[in-house]
Amino acid sequence: MVDTNCFISANLLENSISAKAFDKALKLGNIAISDSVLAEYTEVIYRKKLDRYLSNKKRDTILQQLADHAVRFSPTEVVTDCRDPKDNMILELALACKASCILSGDQDLLLMHPFRNIRILSAATFLESDSTP
Repeated sequence: MVDTNCFISANLLENSISAKAFDKALKLGNIAISDSVLAEYTEVIYRKKLDRYLSNKKRDTILQQLADHAVRFSPTEVVTDCRDPKDNMILELALACKASCILSGDQDLLLMHPFRNIRILSAATFLESDSTP
């Protein structure tokens, strides 16, 4: 699964490390999504500060591609372990989908590696790893 930071980075720069990690994750498995994570992705991708990088049409395409490739989960466990409460929804989704890995560019999440036996890796570390997500 992919946190918001990594998802946005992957879609801003086509050949970035985040984009390559996102592509690798798609090839190795499914991307997990929940309603709350999708809402955050959508809110962030439509922020005004990204207008100079992404047209609304491109944003719509990105979200449609995500919908086409992601598997939806409905987390049932409430997590309060992260020092940034906004990131707990990522951890809740990871537990719901039984993720083997979270791709993240967020230090609050990266510092938690591993979280209940779920690896939390930067895009660069994920790309360097030989194992599946």
